[in-house]
Amino acid sequence: MKLKGKIACITGAGSGIGKSTALLFAREGAIVVVNDVDKNKGIETVQEVAFAGGKAVFIHADVKDPLSVKEMVEQIIKTYDHIDILFNNAGISGVGRLHEMEIRDWNKVIEVNINGVFLPCKYILPYMIEREKGGSIINMSSCIAEIGLSNRASYAATKGAVLALTKSMQVDYAPHNIRVNALLPGTILTPFVESYLKNSYDNPEEAVEKIKTRQLSGELGRPEDVAKAALFLASNDSAFMMGSPLYVDGGVVFGKNA
Repeated sequence: MKLKGKIACITGAGSGIGKSTALLFAREGAIVVVNDVDKNKGIETVQEVAFAGGKAVFIHADVKDPLSVKEMVEQIIKTYDHIDILFNNAGISGVGRLHEMEIRDWNKVIEVNINGVFLPCKYILPYMIEREKGGSIINMSSCIAEIGLSNRASYAATKGAVLALTKSMQVDYAPHNIRVNALLPGTILTPFVESYLKNSYDNPEEAVEKIKTRQLSGELGRPEDVAKAALFLASNDSAFMMGSPLYVDGGVVFGKNA
């Protein structure tokens, strides 16, 4: 019970990594605030948490909308008085070379992946500071923040920004005993990735095998792999980690097959 009695807010928790993390955090004793822009998926996560014997509530909010996020945070504070853990997991992918992207598509990736970290932090941090008991913020970056990958200009730009933001935030909020760390996953087999492969490739199975070769593990990651890393950053097990990137990438960044 590494998170017993903690209040944890997870954005984008309706599926994939966010959903797996919500289930794991609840098993470890946290009361989980499940956020997602998709109400049905968010409620499904809450139901699964409850079925497993955990505690969770769903709050609908769009992480790129200031008023929506502000109201979500106010609702959490009204109900639970404080927030111990914030996992900024919500995000979307962006595909295409920079000069080929439509401006509206570029802006959407920026709004969700960067503002979707900025806004929850903006409204939650004052309560963490006021409480004077610290907190843990986990920002979802990506191993693509460290490497080049074709046709991912907007996604790479946002995930690099999130990593830089994490480091800067840690300097600002260390005096308040608030830890800010980043997760840098490799390719994780989430429902979103499965859908992308099916819609983008004539032979999705062949595409998966090709992607596997980027990772020393020879396998794609699972949402549970990232959820376990998020638990580590959320808990006191990582008490001495501050402003750190945690790689969960199967060896993409630091390894290379011969």
